[in-house]
Amino acid sequence: MKIAVFPGSFDPITLGHYDIIERAVPLFDKLIIAIGQNSKKNYMFPLEKRIEFIQKSVEHFPNVEVDYYEGLTVDYCAKKNAQYILRGLRNPADFEFEKAITHTNRTISHKKLETVFLLTSSGKSFISSSIVREIIAHNGDYSLLVPEAVTL
Repeated sequence: MKIAVFPGSFDPITLGHYDIIERAVPLFDKLIIAIGQNSKKNYMFPLEKRIEFIQKSVEHFPNVEVDYYEGLTVDYCAKKNAQYILRGLRNPADFEFEKAITHTNRTISHKKLETVFLLTSSGKSFISSSIVREIIAHNGDYSLLVPEAVTL
């Protein structure tokens, strides 16, 4: 069984994230959207709300599971028997950042994990959670940047 983990903070999930999820669903038997918890990070939305946003956004995909974890992504992947980490790339800076993490993950997982990169569709490559949070903080209209579940 091909299991992939799509890790992130998803604060909140955006249409860029959703684009990656939608395109990855047919590639894997199971896709786990895993919200990483970092005790040093301040989130706009509590974990429960982020889980709810994602669950409502992906409920029509039977092979998608939503979960959360603390600690290293490679340890979480081992616990879930996942062989793949899914990452979305918006631009060359994302690639450079993700490349270092990928090499580190392969090393510390003893080459048991492969990272699969999907390029975000061009019409969504400008969207980031930090931009959405900034718009929300200033009472702007963010509805065109997130799945409908986030705007309810």
